[in-house]
Amino acid sequence: MKTALVIEDDEGIRSNVVDLLNEEGFASIGAGDGRAGLDLARSARPSLIVCDVRMPEMNGHDVLREVRADPTLRATPFVFLSAAADRVDVRNGMNLGADDYVTKPFTRMELLESVRTRLARHSMLSKIERAPIVAGAAQASATAMAPIDGDRVVLHDPHMRAIYEQASRVAVSPLSVLILGETGSGKEVLAQSIHKASSRSKQPIVALNCSALTETLLEAELFGHERGAFTGAVSARPGLFECAQGGTVFLDEIGEMPMVIQVKLLRVLEERRVLRVGGRTPIDIDVRFVSATHRDLEAAIERGSFRADLYYRLAGLTVTLPPLRDRPSEILPLALLFARNAAHRLDRQEAPELSHAAREVLLSHAWPGNVRELRNVIERAVVLAPTRMIDTPHLPPKLLAEDRQRRTPLLEPPPESAPLSSLRGEMDSLMRSRIVQALDRCAGNQTAAADLLGMSRRTLVARLSQYELPRPRKRL
Repeated sequence: MKTALVIEDDEGIRSNVVDLLNEEGFASIGAGDGRAGLDLARSARPSLIVCDVRMPEMNGHDVLREVRADPTLRATPFVFLSAAADRVDVRNGMNLGADDYVTKPFTRMELLESVRTRLARHSMLSKIERAPIVAGAAQASATAMAPIDGDRVVLHDPHMRAIYEQASRVAVSPLSVLILGETGSGKEVLAQSIHKASSRSKQPIVALNCSALTETLLEAELFGHERGAFTGAVSARPGLFECAQGGTVFLDEIGEMPMVIQVKLLRVLEERRVLRVGGRTPIDIDVRFVSATHRDLEAAIERGSFRADLYYRLAGLTVTLPPLRDRPSEILPLALLFARNAAHRLDRQEAPELSHAAREVLLSHAWPGNVRELRNVIERAVVLAPTRMIDTPHLPPKLLAEDRQRRTPLLEPPPESAPLSSLRGEMDSLMRSRIVQALDRCAGNQTAAADLLGMSRRTLVARLSQYELPRPRKRL
């Protein structure tokens, strides 16, 4: 039976949540403060933690920080309860590794929906992590995909969570999946996740970049060839589809595929049979197709460079990954993940940390190269950092220049602006001029001039003395 831990200093709320989760099938336990809750978490190893944010002595963020630092609890779904979940509060919690926020007062269904969603996601990611990758064809251009970086997928952005939750449902079906998104946004990682969460996970996932080969070589790599099919074909060779038998074929940059190959791929999708180059007997195949591209395929169809019928065959489900700049809550968690992986490859014992200044630089960058660019920046920084602390000198000069430029308008006045020291003088000059104009308009009547200027007569008289103006007499 699944165990739920509820950490809440309000006894009434704690009791209600415990009862609600018990009805949902949990064996629920409660704690009245953060320290007691953390002790219970370490002893009971719950399947789920629901925790209040604002508590005396040890708040929810401190509890979460300790949970994520404990290897035995690190992957436990963690849902916050908060009476005032403002943007900063949510961002800080998500950066620490929270899975969701439920705002008080909440309904029964709101809490249960959050709990069910987080447990379903946790189940999917656990399956992804456990499933091994079986090597595919030993080819330079068609190789088995590398494991996902790190121990788990970083999913802090709500849109990304929804995408992966949808992928977990589709993974068990035979649907072909088309993944759209900018270069480096994580299309390969999602493709691999779909494979690992499917019933084909024990068979190979084999990938091919369709833009990396000429038309002739692409055909041979995809479909294979018989001996003597062309010059240099001294022996028969199976293609990508045969090597992935029972598994998944990942066609990256499908938008770059030549039209002639598109026609042949369409036939494979329809008939589930492949004919080697130079062959006469079709070979039955059983593979799942996942494709990806950064191109706008619908626009390519209108231009006539991509077949509409192939598009609809590949797009059983279409998923669009947002660029990294649109999911800023994942920048720092991804950076720390890449830093930990890089340090491990360098045989360093301690995981690197990011200084506050380095975090600010990373968060301010637009990341046109997306996750791939971030990984390259962090791996470089880990190599350059002599200690476990990554600071701004270890980041690329381009990022530092951008950060300086971003801060300049806040720190330096524009060249054409007057010096700040002259501001008081400008104000005094303007006030003196307005007083003279008011007195002239009111024929020297100081009371009327003060009313016109919106000040008392006493203040006007003081200003006359301050600006060394003679006190006028009423004109007859």
